Amino acid sequence: HTRAAALGWKIHESADFPAHLSAKLFTGILANPESDGRVHDLRPALKQVRDSGALSIVVADPLSLFLFTPPGELGADIAVGNTQRFGVPIGFGGPHAAYFATKLAYQRLLPGRLIGVSKDAAGRTAYRLSLQTREQHIRRDRATSNICTAQVLLAVLASMYALFHGPEGLKQIALRIHGHTRRLAEDLAAAGFRIVHSTYFDTLRVSGFPQDLKGVSARALAAGYNLRHFDNGDLGLTLDEKTDEGEVEALLKAFGAKSKPSTIALRSEAAERAIREGGLARTTPPLKHPIFSAYRNENELLRYIRRLAAKDLTLAHSMVPLGSCTMKLNASSELTPLGWPSVTEPHPFAPSDQNPGYAQMVADLQDWLGKITGLPHVSLQPNAGSQGEYAGLLAIRAWQHARGESQRDICLIPVSAHGTNPASAVLTGFRVVAVACDSAGNVDLADLDAKIREHGPRIAAAMVTYPSTHGVFEAGIRDFCKKIHDAGGQVYLDGANLNALVGICRPGDFGADACHLNLHKTFCIPHGGGGPGVGPVAVAKHLAPFLPSHPLEKVPAGKVGPVASAPQGSASILVIPWMYLAMIGARGLARCTQVALLNANYLAKKLAPHYPILFRGTGGWVAHEFIVDLRPFKASAGIEVDDVAKRLMDYGFHAPTVSWPVGGTIMIEPTESESREELDRFAEALIAIRQEIAAIESGQSDRTKNPLKFAPHPATDVLSDSWDRPYTREQAAFPAPWTRTSKYWPTVSRIDAVHGDRNLICSCPSVSELAA
Repeated sequence: HTRAAALGWKIHESADFPAHLSAKLFTGILANPESDGRVHDLRPALKQVRDSGALSIVVADPLSLFLFTPPGELGADIAVGNTQRFGVPIGFGGPHAAYFATKLAYQRLLPGRLIGVSKDAAGRTAYRLSLQTREQHIRRDRATSNICTAQVLLAVLASMYALFHGPEGLKQIALRIHGHTRRLAEDLAAAGFRIVHSTYFDTLRVSGFPQDLKGVSARALAAGYNLRHFDNGDLGLTLDEKTDEGEVEALLKAFGAKSKPSTIALRSEAAERAIREGGLARTTPPLKHPIFSAYRNENELLRYIRRLAAKDLTLAHSMVPLGSCTMKLNASSELTPLGWPSVTEPHPFAPSDQNPGYAQMVADLQDWLGKITGLPHVSLQPNAGSQGEYAGLLAIRAWQHARGESQRDICLIPVSAHGTNPASAVLTGFRVVAVACDSAGNVDLADLDAKIREHGPRIAAAMVTYPSTHGVFEAGIRDFCKKIHDAGGQVYLDGANLNALVGICRPGDFGADACHLNLHKTFCIPHGGGGPGVGPVAVAKHLAPFLPSHPLEKVPAGKVGPVASAPQGSASILVIPWMYLAMIGARGLARCTQVALLNANYLAKKLAPHYPILFRGTGGWVAHEFIVDLRPFKASAGIEVDDVAKRLMDYGFHAPTVSWPVGGTIMIEPTESESREELDRFAEALIAIRQEIAAIESGQSDRTKNPLKFAPHPATDVLSDSWDRPYTREQAAFPAPWTRTSKYWPTVSRIDAVHGDRNLICSCPSVSELAA
């Protein structure tokens, strides 16, 4: 509803699919199972949607699909759902990974990251991010989504759960859950209750109470169970993998029903037969790839996970200098509470009096983040920085509408902004107008004035990043904010670079009305290879009524709806920034910022004699990150930015951010977490690479056959019987002294990006396909 309202889409909700569909219909969304447990045959409805010319979406529980016909076989175009029950704690609402599956015909319309299969220079199978031209960091306001941070770590957890249990094990889990649910339904029906839906998976809706509703709820609560209360008085309950005979007995007792014991095997057999007789049973084998049958032994699974981890170049090996990513220390002490049952077990929809600890933690974080930003009203609901942007822009849009300025539909955004900015603005219903930057990398205030003169009465907001994405503190930030306010707009400050501000200055003090924070960057939540993240949005007092709400709250008319499914978003990982802030305090935060700025300027100073530093601020200083210009080397040596990025792997370092925000450059952010020794090693690596480039420029090395063009160098290449390259194996693999004591070995050589995009494979092939 939230997204549809912003984009002007009309939603028609119905308990049953309508007999006649509007000619304006562009999609139909159906759930199977539905939230109250009903499972039914969607084929007629899906055919109806298809015949109308629209696309269909089915929301499906992945565990149920081991018993019931999957959406694709029913005729759906898209399937979505949540993988939380694949071994991931509920965690008061998150984080959890969703899934999004569609037909190959729609591959270029997919939102977010897409991992595809390609090959390296030696023909070995390799994996890479594919079809990136769909995404916000390239396509900006024309992207398929505003997704940046996703839920990668949770997707890995869910995938390992599936690997360990395999298709047979997952089906047995599904049958056991369904068997318990079936026993509960039969015994409740025998006691006089009505089971509203005759076909279900793990959820029952119960009505027709012969006794007092409050009495049932009170007995269930006394036994440790929360029941769902429907508006009409029905009760709902859902069973899961942890449900056992004792839990079923306790629930029956709460309902005052007698138990009729039978073995789980018999119930599972009866349940499977009933599904089959109803014409809803799955008939095709799931998870056919051999890998889902290869790791049933915990030792073997752990070794497999370890082999995968060894392929990754992470903070555990060396600094990760990705600009605008703030790859800082995730301290063990901050992560410790993640394993506490009091953190992992609470349900986000449980009565508030059952989770006072979460309430206190949320209140503390809202207070602390409000003080840090100078914007006192904070929502923790957004699950990523991009979603914080979205929530903040929704608040601005709603505020403009509430004061009778609904014609304001333009968002001004500098051309240097993160790609999520224009993508989020479009999702909010705004039209993006770009503002130029000057030769020093600052927002061009003259161009801003021109855009204000042209669009003034229609300007709703402007987005700005401070320090800028060019790595400088813009002296004109106050003027920027004042000009927007004078035009009737609001200022949204992108908090991606907040690591350069915390404890020293506050966005609210220099004119921002809204700002998001990346708790997975500035406040120490691990990046997880691309998530989970938390992107709280902080706003000034006048925007507070328009922060995200939730259906569980009493929402006044005109307030913005939810931007995440849980009231506090990915609540369980909020313990990490809480621990960080509680331990480090205000003085510690300021010190961290000072050291982050110092480290960036130290590196810039050390590299300046060897590489051009593209932008500098007042006095020649950079902010917490800076841009190194590699473009001159294309003409002088035939070396491009990707060559330097790949060669850094041979030196044991992850590449900085490549070709953003300026093509042909690298952006470096060292953070406060790195020692001087590590900074020196990284600088020495880049200086050594510059010397390799100089050798090409002088003719000492060949322009096409040199360590940079062939980088990275995996062990399989270096140890090969044949070596026909005009440089030594030692120069390839051990270009610096530290690589002899701590060597990171790339597992593939240069990947063929074009081949990967032309031959996208983003799902597991079948056994027969592998054999072929």
